[in-house]
Amino acid sequence: MNAYIGIDPGKSGGIAIIADGCEPWAVKMPETERDIYDTIRALRSWSDREAVALIERVHSSPQMGVVSAFTFGSGYGALRMALIAAGIPFTEVAPAVWQKTQGCRTKGDKNVSKARAQQLFPALKITHATADALLIARHCQLINK
Repeated sequence: MNAYIGIDPGKSGGIAIIADGCEPWAVKMPETERDIYDTIRALRSWSDREAVALIERVHSSPQMGVVSAFTFGSGYGALRMALIAAGIPFTEVAPAVWQKTQGCRTKGDKNVSKARAQQLFPALKITHATADALLIARHCQLINK
């Protein structure tokens, strides 16, 4: 495997790729199902390498309203389906697992992961939307080497 994709689902998340010999790349979560699919497909065609993905294992919370939980679940399903349609194998990873290997136990504070991602990827413009995705992609790279 030479291309490692990290996905932080949800509207405030992002998608990132780390490919051997290339600069890492990350983008804020696309807004529509079609945009999600196009982004995943572009990652597949962008790299002529084998790709593998990790998607953060998340679930709705009791604090979410019915509409929010449904929207969140639909987006999560769209991400999984885009990976399947693009032929990219994936697994899920719990937040505590990737955060431990990346040295950034966030306890829900995205500033912690943003600071860590900026340390690891100083040439990139890190945002709250892309930080976790980059760290998940790095975790993917570490466990698949």
